[in-house]
Amino acid sequence: MAELTKRQEYILGLIVREYVKAPTPVSSKALVDKYALDVSTATVRNDMAVLEEQGLITAPHTSAGRVPTEAGYRYFVQRLISDTDLTPAERRMIRHQFHQAHLDIEQWLRLAASVLAHTARSASLVTSPLPARASFKHLELISTQGRLVLLILVLEGGDVRQQMLTLAEPVPQEVLSQVAARVSKLCVGKRAEWIRAEAERQPTLDQEIMQLTADLLERADLGHRTVYTDGLVNILDPDYLLNQLEIDEPSARAELQRALDEVDSPGARQALHLLEQQSLLEEILAEALSPDVNGVQVMIAGEGRWEELSHASMVLSRYGVKGYAMGALGVLGPTRLHYGRAVSAVRYVAGLMSDLLISIYGEQDRASPEEGNSLY
Repeated sequence: MAELTKRQEYILGLIVREYVKAPTPVSSKALVDKYALDVSTATVRNDMAVLEEQGLITAPHTSAGRVPTEAGYRYFVQRLISDTDLTPAERRMIRHQFHQAHLDIEQWLRLAASVLAHTARSASLVTSPLPARASFKHLELISTQGRLVLLILVLEGGDVRQQMLTLAEPVPQEVLSQVAARVSKLCVGKRAEWIRAEAERQPTLDQEIMQLTADLLERADLGHRTVYTDGLVNILDPDYLLNQLEIDEPSARAELQRALDEVDSPGARQALHLLEQQSLLEEILAEALSPDVNGVQVMIAGEGRWEELSHASMVLSRYGVKGYAMGALGVLGPTRLHYGRAVSAVRYVAGLMSDLLISIYGEQDRASPEEGNSLY
C-alpha cells in the first residue's frame, strides 16, 4: 500500500468525502476554499499529483478535478475512517428503536434493514439468523379443515417453519393441542436425530408429528435464510438522490443528473442484480459468515473476484451468538458509497443484533457474541 504524508492522506480523505456527497470531480481550489486549508492551491495540486501517481485518484476526461479510484477507496477504508461517522445521538436513537421492538425477531430484522439503509443512505440486506444446528423450541398444531392440520415449528433462535399435513382421520383441536404440548415438553432443545429416535417410543399420532418435526429440522440445517432488504430507492432513483442533495439551480441539477447516471447507474444495477441472484448472494454471504473472517468486511468493486460486482461495493458483518445462531447484515450500492457511515452503522447494528439474540439464549451465553470490532 502507498505511503503518504499526513497532508496527502488528509487531501485524499477530503476528495473521497466530497465525491461521495456529489459525483463531480474535486478540484484543488474547491478544497482550499471550502476547508480553508493553510496551503496554496499549487501545494494541493502537487499533493494531488502524488496521489494520482500512486493510483489513488484519477482525472476523468479533461477535467481539472480528480475522483477516487478503487485503490483510493480501499486506502480510505483501511486507514482513514473511524466510528466518528456515527454520532452518539444517532447510536442512542438506533438503540432505542431496537429496545422498542422487544423480543420480536422478525421485527428486529426488518428494523435492522431500515436503520442500515437510512443511516448509510444506501441499500441494505439482513439475513435471518440460523442456528449452528437447528434445535426444537416449540410446536403448535392447528386444525384447518377435515383431516388437514397446520404444523408450526419454532426453532431456537426464533426461526419459524410451517407445513400442512393430512392425518389418517379428523382429530379435534383439543387433542391436537394436547399432542403439541406433549411433543413440545419432550423435545425442547433437541435436534433432529434425537427426535427421530425418540419418536419410535411414542403413540401413533405423536410419532407422526415428531417424524415430520425431525424432517423440518433437517431441512433447516441445510441453511435456508430469509433475506430482508431496504433502501433500494437510495441507489436506484436519481431524482431521489438529487432531492437529498437539495440542489435547485437548473444547470447544476442537470450536471449532477448526468453524473449520477454515468457514475452510479452501473453499480446500482449490479447491486439489484445481486439481490435477485440467490446463488451469487449465498456465495458472498458464506464468506461473510465464515468463522475465519472477523469483524466488518468491505468489498470494493468485487475485489477483482466477482465481475458481477465490478462497479458495486458491499459492507458486511456477521451477527449472533457463536455456536447457537448466526446471521449476516450489511449495505450495498455503487462504489461511491458512504463508507464511513456504512462501516459504523454495520458494526453498531451487528453488535445490537448480537446482544438481542443473547437475550433469547440467556445470560449464560453472554461471553460469546459476535462483536464485529475488527475492520476489513
